[in-house]
Amino acid sequence: MQPQPITSPCIKVCAVSGLTNTCIGCGRTLREIARWGSMDEAERKAIMAQLPARLAPAQPT
Repeated sequence: MQPQPITSPCIKVCAVSGLTNTCIGCGRTLREIARWGSMDEAERKAIMAQLPARLAPAQPT
């Protein structure tokens, strides 16, 4: 039986913003990216639920 592929938000646009310390492509932190393969699916899904807010453009005040 083959292992299930790991769910990933990566879109192959890999650069970390100096302002947010997150990847501008997927929104993950470097620590999250480094640990991604060793996380369980529940932990990955919990982080992926946060990514849209991290990637949302700053709202004008």
